Amino acid sequence: MNMRRMNVHWIGFVASRYVSRGRRNSPSPVLAVLGIATGVLALIVIIAVMNGFQLGFIESILEISSYHMRVENFPPENAALAEERLSSLPGVLAVSPFREFQGLMRGRRGGQQAVVVRGIGDDTPKKDRGFGSKVVVEAGNFDLSEDRYILLGAELARRLQARLGDEVTLFSIAGIFEGGVQDGAEAEDTENAVPLEPFIVRGIFRTGFYEYDISWAFIGIESAASVSDGELSLGVKLGNRWEDRRAMELAAGVLAGIPGPVNYRVTSWRDYNRAFFGALRTEKLFMFILVGLIFIVVGLNIFQAQRRSVLERREEIGLLRAVGAADRAVRLVFVWDGVIIGLTGSLAGLVLGLLTAFHISAFFTVLEGMVNLFIRLLNFVSRLFGGGEAGEFAVFSPAVFYIKEIPSRVIAHEVLLIFMFGFLSALLAAWFASGKIAGIKPAEVLRYE
Repeated sequence: MNMRRMNVHWIGFVASRYVSRGRRNSPSPVLAVLGIATGVLALIVIIAVMNGFQLGFIESILEISSYHMRVENFPPENAALAEERLSSLPGVLAVSPFREFQGLMRGRRGGQQAVVVRGIGDDTPKKDRGFGSKVVVEAGNFDLSEDRYILLGAELARRLQARLGDEVTLFSIAGIFEGGVQDGAEAEDTENAVPLEPFIVRGIFRTGFYEYDISWAFIGIESAASVSDGELSLGVKLGNRWEDRRAMELAAGVLAGIPGPVNYRVTSWRDYNRAFFGALRTEKLFMFILVGLIFIVVGLNIFQAQRRSVLERREEIGLLRAVGAADRAVRLVFVWDGVIIGLTGSLAGLVLGLLTAFHISAFFTVLEGMVNLFIRLLNFVSRLFGGGEAGEFAVFSPAVFYIKEIPSRVIAHEVLLIFMFGFLSALLAAWFASGKIAGIKPAEVLRYE
């Protein structure tokens, strides 16, 4: 047992000496450590920001539009009983009845837009906290207590030039209800439209998702029933959206006992948004692969450096073999070399990556400040020579991007996977590079020493 410990000690000691002293005629191991640290740092930050954008979009869709589960085309006369039974199911957080239809909307000051109008209850934000957290009222109140009250998305209000207290006119066109209109599409012709009663703007909301802010409006559910033939649906929110299949089975069981027509259907968020969520998953996978190429490049550099190190240290390897060190023990010296490089680089990248990901807004603020300071210096020099001036720099300018801050979401298992990528790239490179040690013969190496 003591001999084994001694073997481990001398292997680690020699490997640490090789790393700290570097190699002759080859780059320092510090460069390999920096390469792995840079790869881990970049991948953690990029994936965290991508998670922030993607999960923000997904949560906006699930919390506002599609819900975790839907019961569509349900008989209105039994909606209250269905809502009560669904609310009693395990894992159900909220059940919200709604009606939805498409139409055209025009403001008194000009401007018109194709819209999705959803009729909901006035108490929906209180019952459905997820919905309430995503639909932020910027002006006015979430008030649908009267028949002709309406809430507009912030970009929709800007397009219609509508303010609080203004009246907007909703148009019903048969072609819209029969064929449908793409969300956000602008309609220019309302000659053949059938105007409904005007609605009074009681609030302006913002979700952070442009498609909803430009083309969505909310009215009371009773108002929706009186102005359209949109079917009644029940939106269900779950504590864990990944348990939707089980919830659908339970929902079908409790709804089967309710008398009346049974032509309703129960759908899941997976079915409702399959194409969009699949595209996001594919995008993330390919981003993982592309940024992960950093580790392949760094691993190849470590492999070449380790092979060069084996050739350069043939005399030392021969000496170790001559005094009784086994092939495996000598090989482990170079493998430990890779372990030290991989572990040091991965830990450094992990710490820096998490710090940056958790303070991404501050990072971009500092970056913008440094760039703008450089621009001011150039402007000062340019003024001295009578030249023009450059404007301020913004990484995500509000004039171009529809975001107020950079979102970032760190997922633990993805961070662990990135860390292991960095560590294993160095370990495997060192392992394969040390394979030539078995071919080194001590007698041949030490013959002329």
